[in-house]
Amino acid sequence: MRAPATLLLLGALLPLGACNTRTTGLANAPAPVQVAAATPAPLTGEARDKAWMKLAPDAPVDPKIARTIIDYPTREAPGTVIVVTKERRLYYVLPDGKAVRYPVAVGHAGMAWAGTAEVDRKGEWPDWNPPPEMLARRPDLPKRLEGGPTSPIGARALYLAEGKKDTLFRIHGTNEPEKIGQAVSSGCIRMLNADVMDLYDRVPIGAKVVVR
Repeated sequence: MRAPATLLLLGALLPLGACNTRTTGLANAPAPVQVAAATPAPLTGEARDKAWMKLAPDAPVDPKIARTIIDYPTREAPGTVIVVTKERRLYYVLPDGKAVRYPVAVGHAGMAWAGTAEVDRKGEWPDWNPPPEMLARRPDLPKRLEGGPTSPIGARALYLAEGKKDTLFRIHGTNEPEKIGQAVSSGCIRMLNADVMDLYDRVPIGAKVVVR
């Protein structure tokens, strides 16, 4: 039986219709969306500390001077920071006649500072901004160095003030751990990065600091 003329005509048009539909669809298809690569979020907190400590300069520490808790009778109240420059040690006073003792590097001859101050502010992996007095002595130094694992100021810094006036002296980490226990700085108190992180967590803003 012959197919009706209408069916024959429809069968002939279907392939053309399909091709035209496909071609038209490609021609009018929206341009593919360009997806930008996601920028990794900057490391912060504990993850940043772990990553940057792996990159920071390291050096073995003589067990005789390594951080430890000792008997330390003193008239200073618990929570006080005491730096004894001749010993090249820093003590954080604990209750019950104890203290945490840390090895430090101190100012070389003519650069040491002594006095009583308070912790005015604190910073984690802070930028280093040498004061004008230091730049005058060392014009080769940069005016600013972004904080990081190789920064001279290390993982943490405690900024010292007398009567709310900046003393320009700090207790901070170091990128020269091999010099801990020596008199080499421009007056600031340098600590091993792991030690200054420990001290940072113990010391609140406003804490008393005695340097003698």
